This record gives sequence, structure tokens and C-alpha cells, in this order.
Amino acid sequence: MRKKFLDIVRDKVRFKHYSLSTEKTYIHWIKHYIFYHNKKHPIEMAKPEIEQFLTYLAVGRKVSPSTQNQAFSAILFLYKEILGVDMSSWNIQALRAQERKHIPQVLTKEEVKKVIDNLTGTYQLIVYLMYGCGLRMNEALNIRIKDIDLGFDKMYIWDSKSLKDRTVPLPQIIKQRLKAQIEYVESVHTKDVADGYGSVYLPYALERKYPRAKCETKWQFLFPMKSVAKDPRSEVIRRHHVHEKTLGRNIKQAAIKANVHKRVTSHIFRHSYATNLLQSGIDLRSIQELLGHKSVETTMVYTHVVAEMNKGRVVSPLDM
Repeated sequence: MRKKFLDIVRDKVRFKHYSLSTEKTYIHWIKHYIFYHNKKHPIEMAKPEIEQFLTYLAVGRKVSPSTQNQAFSAILFLYKEILGVDMSSWNIQALRAQERKHIPQVLTKEEVKKVIDNLTGTYQLIVYLMYGCGLRMNEALNIRIKDIDLGFDKMYIWDSKSLKDRTVPLPQIIKQRLKAQIEYVESVHTKDVADGYGSVYLPYALERKYPRAKCETKWQFLFPMKSVAKDPRSEVIRRHHVHEKTLGRNIKQAAIKANVHKRVTSHIFRHSYATNLLQSGIDLRSIQELLGHKSVETTMVYTHVVAEMNKGRVVSPLDM
């Protein structure tokens, strides 16, 4: 039986070991690209069709620059990895979505405390780590027991967005709670094994290299879901980490309860961490290393945040 075109794309994405979210994104945009051109096969399309589609996204759909780049990445993957077409000489010229320079919004230490105080249990501990260590949401959720070093008071972050492994110091205020969380995961894992489960997701290369690791306690997620579920790819029944949407929903509700009238998302705690460190006198290069940024230019955005805050000290002529 001949495979459908999008199934071939899906298989290739999995062969390259891309994440499930990347798989869904690429499938979405490739399908959208094909449907935009009336289901014309991609091999029959080239530079003009790609430029037309990207311009449509910017002008017709008015998407953000990041969304347009996402669609372009999916199309690049399609032509390079699926169709084997070299696009290097095409020099794609499309109307690009207008890029805006955003200054990250941050919370004061008091606002962070208010939000955290309105969270409970696992979700509260996750946010403590995101703010206390400057973690991205996915970095926090993907922490495994082996990544917590209570002896040296540090935590290992592997395969982050910047593809740069790093360590961050553990906040002493939550050390006992982390110990209790590890003990909880150990008890849950013991029960899962007794019930015939107990395996955890590992990236394909690791699972092949260490076939027994998926059932070892140290590889279990530090923040597991309350119940086991079927893996959408392998269909194996296993316990994954807390879902991103569930965490995001709890953070949003906590911000409402705390009466914090800012757009509070998971990433605002990372921004607040960096800004608070900069305000306390920590140098920019150290903050860059702690955040795992490839370039110090990325970290420099927080100097603009602090500068904006300092504007608040300027006295209006009305108040003079």
C-alpha cells in the first residue's frame, strides 16, 4: 500500500528525531502550503510558489515574523529532506512580516511571590524552579531525577533550545521540597513497575544506546503526570511529564487570584530572573551562561528592561 505524502513527511521528521511539537508544526505548514496552491504537488512548484505563499502569510494573514519563519522552515525541510531539491540558488524574495522589537515584561519580586503563593503542589515547585533558576518551561518540565545534584547544590540542563548544556545553582529555599519530590517520584515509579509499566520516554538515540535506562528510577521525570498515558508515537503506555498547557493554565489562574494585572506566562519568570540578577549587580556574561544564550547580544535585552525601569525615577515636571 502506497504511503500518503504527509505520512512520508511525518516518518522523515521522526527519523531526524525532531520533537512532537516540531512534527505537528511542519505537517501543518506543509499541508497549508499544498492546499494554498490547490493541492498541487510540491515537486511541481518552486521559487515563485514559495514566495507567493510567504507573501500571503505576511500580507493576507498578517502573521508574526516568527510564524512566517516557522512556515519557511517547514518548506525548507520539505524540499531538502523529502524532495531532495537544492534551494541554495533560489534566493527566495518574499515580503517578510514586519518584525517588532519587544522589551520583555517582567514581574517584581513581590509580584512573583504573590503568583507563587497562589500555586500549590507540583505546579508551585515548577514555578519556583523556573524563577529560581531562570528555566524555560520545557527545560523545567524535562528535568529528570538524575539532573538534580543535591550534594553540590546544582542542576544540569541538557539539550536546551540553544543546544548548549549548562548547570545552574539550586535555590536553597526549595532544597527540602526537591528531596521530597524525588522521594514521591521514586514511590510512583515503584508502583508503576509493579503494575507492569515503569518505562519513560527517552530520545531515540539514548533508548537505543541504553535500552534499560527507560525503566531506571534516575531517568524518570521529576514532575510526572498524575496518570500513565499512551505515547502518541510509540503507543507505549507510560508516565510522561506534566503537560505544558496544564502548567500554563495553573499559572494564569494564579496570576488572576494574585491580582497581578500583567500578562503572566511561564516565560515571564525567566525574564524576571535575569532582570533581578542584573539589578543585583551580577555581570551580563554570567547571566548569559546561566540562561544558556549562545550570544551575549540576546542577553543584552535585559539591560534595556532595567533601563526602562530606571526611567521611573525620572520626575515629571508636574511633580517638581
